[in-house]
Amino acid sequence: MRIGIYGGSFDPVHYGHLLLAESAREQLELDKVLLMPAATAPHKRGQESAPADARIEMLELAIGGHAALEISRLEIDRGGVSYTVDTLSALRAEHPGAELVLLVGGDTLADMPNWKDPEKVVSLARIAVVDRPGISMEAVKLPGAEVLCVSMPQIDLSSREIRSRVARGESIRYRLPRGVEQYILHAGLYTNGVSSATDD
Repeated sequence: MRIGIYGGSFDPVHYGHLLLAESAREQLELDKVLLMPAATAPHKRGQESAPADARIEMLELAIGGHAALEISRLEIDRGGVSYTVDTLSALRAEHPGAELVLLVGGDTLADMPNWKDPEKVVSLARIAVVDRPGISMEAVKLPGAEVLCVSMPQIDLSSREIRSRVARGESIRYRLPRGVEQYILHAGLYTNGVSSATDD
């Protein structure tokens, strides 16, 4: 079993997230990809976000029953600040025989030496880096790790931009699945300052 782990706020999930997950699944021959919404990311403490259950529901609408994409509530249910090393340790205990592959963008990989216990992160999972706009893949290196590379069509979307557009009353059509768009509008998300939080 080869399992991809794709963490993030998913606030909200958009087509860039989905294309990354599917590109990695296909190119790395992953049996499944776990979409892992964070309870609280270490670098986003103090910022507003949509409630955890709303982010989970939007993910469920977005993946639309894709058999190889699975939503994990591990970090949401654990609560508090989410550190990748703790999540990977928990997943290793749940799936002792599986190969874990951590999916990150080139911008994230460049910051990994500053993460909590980066050496242990590398020992628990293989690292796969995905092309992102403005990131030179040749410059992306992580000491002590063989880094796998995933290519995907470049879609310059961000959750922050989507939240900002909602807050300004602008269209978000075709930036995310229609069901997610309708959920956001019907639930009244991102209309009271949530758009100021930074996110991928």
